[in-house]
Amino acid sequence: MSKHDHEGQQPKSQVLLVDDDPELLSFLYEEFTSDKVTCTCSKTGSKALTLLRQQRFDLVVLDWNLPDFDGLEICQRLRSSGNTTPVLMLTAHDDLDARVQALDYGADDYISKPFELRELHARVRARLRRGTFAAAEKQKEQLELGDLRINLLKRAVHRGEHKLSLTQREFDLLCYLIGHHGEVLHRKNILEGVWGAPFVGDPNTLDVYMGYLRRKVEKPDHPQLLHTIRGIGFMARLEKTSA
Repeated sequence: MSKHDHEGQQPKSQVLLVDDDPELLSFLYEEFTSDKVTCTCSKTGSKALTLLRQQRFDLVVLDWNLPDFDGLEICQRLRSSGNTTPVLMLTAHDDLDARVQALDYGADDYISKPFELRELHARVRARLRRGTFAAAEKQKEQLELGDLRINLLKRAVHRGEHKLSLTQREFDLLCYLIGHHGEVLHRKNILEGVWGAPFVGDPNTLDVYMGYLRRKVEKPDHPQLLHTIRGIGFMARLEKTSA
């Protein structure tokens, strides 16, 4: 039986565990349920999608192979419905093409089976810390730089009169850059601030997502906002245009 949170106490993180292996599901439930985390379990993709429609979760730990839908289809359905809940994919596939496919379909992270429990714990903690950072950022409600406006509560981005369609990762990266506008940001700090610390993965991921962002954010006849600081990282600042 869950206890009511004490007044002023940080609410528990809500994690949805999705796997058709009952032993693994039970093991993960025991591992991650704590005084700071509440876990909910699902053995099928259909039940997971229903739960995600009914309540808010801070993270989904999702098996790639399920009896009804595979993890890729679940990610695709989530993102197409506008649900931005972070997804950590558990997969037996360890080749580069599979990892890229998972990210393209909307997963935020992945870990290959069999996995080291310490690494899984680290990745879950990193995602939940990132969620805590995002919640604190939302209290500001809006970020602005030039004619770029980010509504943190609605997760909506506008450049001038144009609404931009960003993935969750692109949105988080843009918020981090704009939230620190005017500062030279080192690559390592960006990766850990957006993807979670410690960052585990290919550092070139940052360059890929900066490319995605630039194609969506930068507009002809508008001042440049996103700048590369060679040998260091990136910086968001309003480029002054000549009179």
